[in-house]
Amino acid sequence: MGVTAFPHPANLPQGEIMKSNRNEPDWIGIAVGGTFLTGALLLLSGKKKAGLAVTTGAMALTLLDQQETIREWWNTLPKYLDDAQRLLDQAQSTIEDLAAKRDKLRSMFNR
Repeated sequence: MGVTAFPHPANLPQGEIMKSNRNEPDWIGIAVGGTFLTGALLLLSGKKKAGLAVTTGAMALTLLDQQETIREWWNTLPKYLDDAQRLLDQAQSTIEDLAAKRDKLRSMFNR
């Protein structure tokens, strides 16, 4: 009885399989990491404007590299906003109910 090792898990997207097949270094990832490190060092050394500018550049590189992830987040964002709005509406109605009950109790005790 033999055991067969599958080279890639079935749930990896095609892009990840292609990245794992390459033996090349991830130059964008290296550039992003170096840029974030440089921005952090500039911020720690007290050069706030330069550190923020470099860190903003690193964020832009990250966004360019992760376009698919950003697109997925952008598409799911309205669902989360609707859920948050529903939660806030429920909280508002609960607070209004509590305020009405408080006023009723005050009127009962003030008689």
